[in-house]
Order: sequence, then structure tokens, then C-alpha cells
Amino acid sequence: MDTNVKDAAKAVWWLVLMRGIFMVIFGIIALVSPGIALLTLVWFFGFYAILDGIAAIAIGIRTRGEPHWIWTIVQGVASVLAGVIALIWPGLTALALLFVVAFWAIVLGIGEIGGAFASRKSGSNAWGWTLAAGILNVIFGVLLLIWPAGGILTLIWLVAIFTLAGGIALIVLAFRVRSVTRSTADAFRAP
Repeated sequence: MDTNVKDAAKAVWWLVLMRGIFMVIFGIIALVSPGIALLTLVWFFGFYAILDGIAAIAIGIRTRGEPHWIWTIVQGVASVLAGVIALIWPGLTALALLFVVAFWAIVLGIGEIGGAFASRKSGSNAWGWTLAAGILNVIFGVLLLIWPAGGILTLIWLVAIFTLAGGIALIVLAFRVRSVTRSTADAFRAP
């Protein structure tokens, strides 16, 4: 791993961890309370997407110059826009929310897939987790577009399952990045 990449990974691994934790919390709440009011879901989704987007943009800016940085910013901008749309029009119908979430998940997934391949080209060995999260997000978005009549309850369950899976993948990725930076630092200290 290049020294600049190591320094960036050491500085931002906890932001990746926070993104994963936010996703897991969001997934658990959606699973535990499937009857949650639509307005509450809209607001929670809006704030989650904005926080997720800000974290992704911060990671992208911090890793500026690395092959995958632009894809991380694309993910962040998509998340912030989706969150703002949800907060500006909280009275949208469940179908409108479904389409916002579907397109957000697809764009987010494409950004993650692009970032994974860029990371792979740069020699990162943790690119597979990012690719997995991206593929899951794209599948989730496409499923929502194919079956919109499934209703808000289906959306809540799908959001919960895919958000939990994506969050777990990001948490594993964060600790993987952290362990790589620590093992590299330990190698430099060895006699």
C-alpha cells in the first residue's frame, strides 16, 4: 500500500465505520418497527442520507488524488441530494419515497462499484467489501423499481435487510482498513 493511501486510510477508517454503524442502526429500527409512520421514515431516511453523504464527501476529499476518491464523492452527493429531497417534501406518498430510495440506492451502488474497481487497480485488498456493498445497493434499487406496488411495508423490510447487509460490509471494511494500517505501522517499527 502506498504511503499516501496508508495515511488516508489511517485518517478515515473511522468515518467508514460510522457510515456502517449508521446503516446498521437504521436497518435495526426499520426491522423492529415495521409499522413506523411514513413521515417518521421519511425524516429518518432524510437525516440518515444527509449524514451518510457528508461522511462520504469527507472521505472523498480526504483521499483526493487517489483513484477512487471521485466515486466516494459521487456517493456522498447522491446521498445528500436524496436526504434533502426527503426533508423538503415529507408529505410525499410512499410510492414517491420508494422511487427516491430506489434511485438513491442505484446511484450509491454504482458509486461503490466504481470505487471498488478503482481501489482494486490501486492494489487495495479490501475492494471486495466495497464491491459487495455496491452490488447489494444496485440490486435493492432495481427490486424497488420492479415491484413498486409491494407497498411501504415491503419497502421498510427491504430497506432494513439491505441496509443491515451494507452496514455490516462497511463495518468489516473499516476494521480491515484499520488492521492493514496498523500492521503496516508495526512492520516499520520492527528491527
